[in-house]
Amino acid sequence: MQSNSKKASAKLRSAWGRWLKHGVTLLLFMVVAILLFSLVQNMDWQAVIETLRGYSPALVMMGLGITAASFAVFSSYDLLGKFYTGHELPIKQVLPLAFVCYAFNLNLGAWVGGIALRYRLYTKFGLKVATVTRVLSVSLTTNWLGYMLLAGTLFTLRLIELPEHWQVGTLGLQLIGAGLLLVCLFYLSACRYSRRRTWQWRGHEIVLPSLRLALLQMLLGAVNWSLMAALVYLLLPQGVFYPTILGILLVSSIAGVVTHIPAGLGVLEAVFIALLQHQVSTSEIIAALIGYRALYFLFPLGLACMVYLLLERWSKKQQRESEPRH
Repeated sequence: MQSNSKKASAKLRSAWGRWLKHGVTLLLFMVVAILLFSLVQNMDWQAVIETLRGYSPALVMMGLGITAASFAVFSSYDLLGKFYTGHELPIKQVLPLAFVCYAFNLNLGAWVGGIALRYRLYTKFGLKVATVTRVLSVSLTTNWLGYMLLAGTLFTLRLIELPEHWQVGTLGLQLIGAGLLLVCLFYLSACRYSRRRTWQWRGHEIVLPSLRLALLQMLLGAVNWSLMAALVYLLLPQGVFYPTILGILLVSSIAGVVTHIPAGLGVLEAVFIALLQHQVSTSEIIAALIGYRALYFLFPLGLACMVYLLLERWSKKQQRESEPRH
């Protein structure tokens, strides 16, 4: 009887947790929708168009260069996964595969690009599901370690210029930043000093990487986030403090993850306007973010679609060649 009551209590808590999560997501989605509606109603779209027309070809080419560098860094996350797992897929297959997954992830969400597509392509090239899971875990860890390192540093050192009315305040941000840096330190310490290197979780084996690999994860993750912010910074007017742009991008990314909106559509714009409109006009912010989405989201997605078709043909050719001949 007592066991049944415990099970019922656990199910109730789980149900309440799911409802709370869905409720928060719905609330944030509604807030974003309201902000977007207000934005569209009051926006001076002629000023936005004029700002976009003012971008020079040289600036656009610089933006494409930053985009290419960022995608190259992100694709190298899967190279860390290759060294971590020891799988034998050549680099010439890993890099384009990771590029395709990242481009689809940005535009269609993590479940489509980051997870489903990665499993499909890797398994078609012969990797086992367990190995793909470990590669995915390295990629995710690399991304968020870099995030925590940058956000922790920015928040702790007060490098973000926030509006005066912002509720969290400088002290609150410092505490959040210190917490993020402690998580990074704990991870590095575990990779260096932990005697137990392997755990089992839901049927998957988790193996702590070496300290060297962990440091590479943190470095590459931080570089990628920095390049993303550099592209937005390039498209905004001169005089804006770069760490502020980086900090706002980090905040908007978390908001996008919470709301589960593909490409953070509307979330990115809402957060940037809320935290930057005291320094830059709304039309210039929107123009910069339109340019950012075109250069960093849509252009790579179009290229990734073509690369994806080539990868599918490549995997089929590889499967045919590996089949025994009679």
